[in-house]
Amino acid sequence: MVSKTDDIQASVPNCNVNTVDLAEGETPDHQETKAPNKDPCACGHSASTVVMNGGGAHYHSEEESKQDGGGDTDGVEDSNEQEVIVIQDTGFTVKIQAPGTEPFDLQVSPQEMVQEIHQVLMDREDTCHRTCFSLQLDGNVLDNFAELKSIEGLQEGSLLKVVEEPYTVREARIHVRHIRDLLKSLDPSDAYNGVDCNSLSFLSVFTDGDLGDSGKRKKKGSDLEQIDCTPPEHILPGSKERPLVPLQPQNKDWKPMQCLKVLTMSGWNPPPGNRKMHGDLMYLYMVTVEERHISITASTRGFYLNQSTTYTFNPKPANPSFLSHSLVELLSQISPAFKKNFTVLQKTRVQRHPFERIATPFQVYSWTAPQVDHTMDCVRAEDAYTSRLGYEEHIPGQTRDWNEELQTTRELARKNLPERLLRERAIFKVHSDFAAAATRGSMAVIDGNVMAINPGEETRMQMFIWNNIFFSLGFDVRDHYRELGGDAAAHAAPTNDLNGVRAYGAVDVEGLYTLGTVVVDYRGYRVTAQSIIPGILEREQEQSVIYGSIDFGKTVVSHGKYLELLERTSRPLKVQRHNVLNEKDESVELCSSVECKGIIGNDGRHYILDLLRTFPPDLNFLPVEGEELSPESVRQGFPRQHRHRLACLRQELIEAFVEHRYLLFMKMAALQLMQQKANKDSKMATLTENNSPEAAVPALPSTENPDASAKSSETSTETLTDGKSDAVQIETTSTTDAPQPAATEATTTEAAPKAEQTTETDIPSAAATTMTASQATPTEDNVVPTVTTNGPLVPVATAIQNGECESPLEDPKSREVVLNACKAVGSISNTSFDIRFNPDIFSPGVRFPEDSVDDIQKQKQLLKDAAAFLVSCQIPSLVKDCLDHSALPMDGATLTEALHQRGINVRYLGNVLEFVDKTPAKAQLEHFYRIGISELITRCAKHIFKTYLQTMYSISQGVELSALSAAVSHFLNCFLSSFPDAVAHLPPDELVSRRKNRKRRNRVPGGGDNTAWASLTPSELWKNIVSEAQSYYNFTLHCENADQVVEKYGLQKITLLREISIKAGIQILIKEYNFDSRHKPAFTEEDILNIFPVVKHVNPKASDAFHFFQSGQAKVQQGYLKEGCELINEALNLFNNVYGAMHVEICACLRLLARLNYIMGDHHEALSNQQKAVLMSERVLGVEHPNTIQEYMHLALYCFANGQLSTALKLLYRARYLMLMVCGEDHPEMALLDSNIGLVLHGVMEYDLSLRFLENALAINSKYHGPRSLKVALSHHLVARVYESKAEFRSALQHEKEGYTIYKNQVGEAHEKTKESSEYLKYLTQQAVALQRTMNEIYKNGSNASIMPLKFTAPSMASVLEQLNIINGIIFIPLSQKDLENLKAEVQRRQQLQESGKSMEELTVDGPLELEDKIPMDVNVD
Repeated sequence: MVSKTDDIQASVPNCNVNTVDLAEGETPDHQETKAPNKDPCACGHSASTVVMNGGGAHYHSEEESKQDGGGDTDGVEDSNEQEVIVIQDTGFTVKIQAPGTEPFDLQVSPQEMVQEIHQVLMDREDTCHRTCFSLQLDGNVLDNFAELKSIEGLQEGSLLKVVEEPYTVREARIHVRHIRDLLKSLDPSDAYNGVDCNSLSFLSVFTDGDLGDSGKRKKKGSDLEQIDCTPPEHILPGSKERPLVPLQPQNKDWKPMQCLKVLTMSGWNPPPGNRKMHGDLMYLYMVTVEERHISITASTRGFYLNQSTTYTFNPKPANPSFLSHSLVELLSQISPAFKKNFTVLQKTRVQRHPFERIATPFQVYSWTAPQVDHTMDCVRAEDAYTSRLGYEEHIPGQTRDWNEELQTTRELARKNLPERLLRERAIFKVHSDFAAAATRGSMAVIDGNVMAINPGEETRMQMFIWNNIFFSLGFDVRDHYRELGGDAAAHAAPTNDLNGVRAYGAVDVEGLYTLGTVVVDYRGYRVTAQSIIPGILEREQEQSVIYGSIDFGKTVVSHGKYLELLERTSRPLKVQRHNVLNEKDESVELCSSVECKGIIGNDGRHYILDLLRTFPPDLNFLPVEGEELSPESVRQGFPRQHRHRLACLRQELIEAFVEHRYLLFMKMAALQLMQQKANKDSKMATLTENNSPEAAVPALPSTENPDASAKSSETSTETLTDGKSDAVQIETTSTTDAPQPAATEATTTEAAPKAEQTTETDIPSAAATTMTASQATPTEDNVVPTVTTNGPLVPVATAIQNGECESPLEDPKSREVVLNACKAVGSISNTSFDIRFNPDIFSPGVRFPEDSVDDIQKQKQLLKDAAAFLVSCQIPSLVKDCLDHSALPMDGATLTEALHQRGINVRYLGNVLEFVDKTPAKAQLEHFYRIGISELITRCAKHIFKTYLQTMYSISQGVELSALSAAVSHFLNCFLSSFPDAVAHLPPDELVSRRKNRKRRNRVPGGGDNTAWASLTPSELWKNIVSEAQSYYNFTLHCENADQVVEKYGLQKITLLREISIKAGIQILIKEYNFDSRHKPAFTEEDILNIFPVVKHVNPKASDAFHFFQSGQAKVQQGYLKEGCELINEALNLFNNVYGAMHVEICACLRLLARLNYIMGDHHEALSNQQKAVLMSERVLGVEHPNTIQEYMHLALYCFANGQLSTALKLLYRARYLMLMVCGEDHPEMALLDSNIGLVLHGVMEYDLSLRFLENALAINSKYHGPRSLKVALSHHLVARVYESKAEFRSALQHEKEGYTIYKNQVGEAHEKTKESSEYLKYLTQQAVALQRTMNEIYKNGSNASIMPLKFTAPSMASVLEQLNIINGIIFIPLSQKDLENLKAEVQRRQQLQESGKSMEELTVDGPLELEDKIPMDVNVD
């Protein structure tokens, strides 16, 4: 039967530390899910039940509860199920006949456009060389933009003919570009250079393409002998070597297959008038592999050889002219090498996994690259000097009107699922295009490639327009931010503004528009790129702004329409409507900060911009005279002076704070009500007759109206009160019904759905506050009973129908209760819980009317409380999560993510580290501390690097770029090299002739101060880093150089190099760097390959897909694997529909699907889905992102289950290499990885190697989980098994005894695990005794001893797989049919109880306890 410790054993945190997966909200770990499974599973039990530890613990993000409008996922699902049918029209097959090929079948769907068939044909091996053709059905040309279902006569089996069409100049260019893309299709240089959304993937190097079908032939056992299991030296436990080269292994496919030497535009372009009359469109010049120089004419009829040479123009056709409709056909006739190599190239291209070549939605840059040969490329050259206007697919020949596109997509209809999908897809596509264009423009601006619109002003003040995007630099022009911190404030404002745009965009109120915004950091400069409001450039700003203030609150105006629109955002964003005084001392009403400006564009739309103060200020970093912070903040040394006065709280913190207050509010009201109840026992008796006082959770009344909850009404007031029935009642009145894809707001305050979750079900980390239900401290434990034992919940709908709206407040006593609770938690209403913030408090220059003094005082107190909450609740809760391994950051990015999810700004990093330092369990947080220190140091170095680059050159004055690589390499030497006197090698000017005055050679042209960067020394840089750490993070670093840091904090130079390169956008040559040489610097200028932009932008979400994903997860947790699987498949379809094929959320979807496939026994499908997840993670997040490392581990498990042992090992070795590089060996996650490697090696009988990994895992587990943890017991057992296989019974006994002791102490002697361990001990003892007898016999009788045969068993693959499943959090438990029936009955019984409104408490009383422990159900789903 199911036992308690399996639970604990299984909870090896299978953690995906990652950032981005948040939105997908994977089930938090230790939230085990039960799943009846009829198929015989890997271990051969005929009917078994699977318990799985959610597929990768993601920090339970805010978004999880935000995103479904009212916590009622199933409501959404039901309303969607009808709609989905519309999308899933059945596909049909058509025949395609192309010139020169056999007809072939193609599966199409009625929704597809004709254009999509074009794309398929341009990708197919046999038709890829055609671009200029039409598709014809019975002689009629099909319209490219028509949907297939709208075409008459098109049905199953129809024949579509591919008909070659005459070329135009545009078609000819597109053809040349396409052929060039085909020739470069295996060339990784675009991925290294970070262009066209190409990125790297190395999975195929490790799998040798043997995943999938061919995998079936590798049967386990037969090829054990041939497996080479020896890991490279640097991967073994204890190795100090951290090589860089293996990060990007060479893919044998990438050896370029040369088809052509040169393909370029001819200098004879464009054709003269008389040749245009002959149909000449353009001329090309080529050199074939056979060294034949040819000149080609592109004409309306196709391509042919002409008689021109480099210096003579003769456009007449050569003889023979080889006229062909496609360039490939022409070249195949002229050059045999082209024909042969092109065929091989296309075969290889088509065999690659599609995910290796699809473009990603946003560009991913690689911080290392090999030396790539620079080849001649006409298309690239042309792209560089045009803004690609000729190829805009949308409106040929015109620049895109970004603002119009961004706003029009927002205005699309969103009433039903197909409409919402269309809208979200359009929004996502335009956003990713805009981000790419903005990035390209920002780089052009900094490279000095764009003319300023105010060229007369000094560089810092210049503004630019390129491609209908407005660019400004992050400097304080015109002393705009003088009082707020000058340039530091001007640098912080764009990211604050972007957060505001993200928040308003997520609320998505109809009729309110924000600007497309992208913030780009490039070469030390910050550029803000924005779409342009129509008409704003023609008018002065003073005339345009009709809401808000352009001078930080001196003059303020308001506007009724804006107030109405912003009022609808005020609840979800927690912004309080308030009055301020203008310059004439008149009171003006606002519903945002004063900086937020409202402008009506020439298109009549209401725009808001400058959203930098959307969220309230952070008083810990804003010293205000005469204001005293709360004791918690003061104890930590706050308030502290910050670089600027724009420090504000994060949205996640506001959500968590409000939720925390909500629980407090419920607790207080409930306690007072209970006291009243105690005083009125007589009343209690009558109450019981009227209403059964079963404890009800203050759930949202979302079941009453799933639609309202899904779409999330804007205004809702909850009234907590003791009406006729002493009920705690939450009242939700929906006033507006603008449908909103729930992104940031839920039906009531964020807190409500979450509070319900926390109290109703035992989901760890359901609340982002310290009150996690699973491990609440005794005081917090009271929350659950007090909240839940207060009479039934009267759903709003019924309350309103019965005309009882006012009834709750009739009883004066209960009114008083609510009033007291409201006052205590700082609610802005006296009759309901409603916390909002006034963002203008403490803004310099803003004045408030006399009559609002009390209100302002309240608001100030609320801000102080929120600041204290961050310090006293959120930071400790982060550290606690790291202690119990529900948060496992691996590098700077995942650490930042972990902070942000809990609403902690990175400027608190010093405080977090100090808190860790003072924690008693500091040893168990060493990994966290180390990552924190490394993040702090690299961020300080980044700040210094930024100013270092700015001193080096300015944008428009004769930019001194010739020394840029020397400057960057010098900086890196000072930062990381042990070479004590890193002297900058001023590059000898390549352009100055040698004979000139020798003295001048080291002077860099371009002015005196340009060489200031060269005087930086390592000791000076580290002094600056130490003082930056002190002033910015209030953290004292004790170190004078890189070596001391490495020594004192246990950091790795390679990790520091990776972090600084990613943060500063540096790309370095991939080779082995000798950081520790004291004789020469580690980096030379040749090692710096590039500087990339670091881009921040809004990530639009697919809300419907997300609801399906959540419902699927919930089903899985209830044990309905099949239904869960279907929902998640549906989510995958919808994600694909919105995002295209590549996206982090799709990656999470695939991972969960793979896990479900694996559990349901379909190992092959699991392998296929996980392979996609790995490829996608590499492409979208980066090859060494912590998430990718996790994906590799999952894939290895499924490979092992499929009998592909050597591949499984290669993948695990790769994961270990990446982890060593990203965070080093000393990390809790390394224990899981090493246990995996050790088990697989045990399986292939490499016992000595296996022991090295398993013993390392044991050491790490003991360190991070404590020597008494059940994980450590399991580690001991695994080591004992290997010793047994080696016949070293004494060591085996020693380890198993350790494990036995832990089990006995932790779970008691009666427990199954303890019994198993005890049995195994007996068996080992017998074996040891038998062995000893045999040895004695040999000693006594010499060679004629009669030796008993000893049983040495190689482990069976099934037993190894079973252990692998256990450590990876998947347990198959053999259950009889009867058990299964009982289990099902139990689940049904719970659901019925749930529906009848009983509380969980009674369940635990009359339900069997072990079951309760084993299967925490997500009961609130149905």
